[in-house]
Amino acid sequence: MINIRKATISDIDRIAEFQQIMASETEALSLDAGILFKGVSAVFADPGKGFYIVAESDGKVVASMMLTPEWSDWRDGTFLWIQSLFVEAGFRNKGIFKAMYRHIKSEVLASDKYMGLRLYVVRTNINAMEVYSRIGMDGDHYRMYEWVK
Repeated sequence: MINIRKATISDIDRIAEFQQIMASETEALSLDAGILFKGVSAVFADPGKGFYIVAESDGKVVASMMLTPEWSDWRDGTFLWIQSLFVEAGFRNKGIFKAMYRHIKSEVLASDKYMGLRLYVVRTNINAMEVYSRIGMDGDHYRMYEWVK
């Protein structure tokens, strides 16, 4: 059985571990562990940055997802961006992301302040794009551009 819950500070090490693996798998990057730990910890220190949810199987955290707020003046409300999504390899293709998505979507539907969910995906991550399409997300409306220091 999978349990979805809001992450706590006791989950920081596990979330940072997931992010290190994800960066390697998706973009062939090796992140600085100290900076990564500080970055994950910062979310718990400042709720304005967002929050994490985790999925547990038999009491072990097997997936995590960060949600960050973005104010929309057009809608007078907040979108939540799904970021830093990771499901441990042995637990993939078992509906864990779908359960996490349904969990957070139900919170958005029940809230007057949240307007919807958004995410971005690396163009080469075809598997993820297929999953997002299957759960009803639309990737055709916007194209993301960025500048990174």
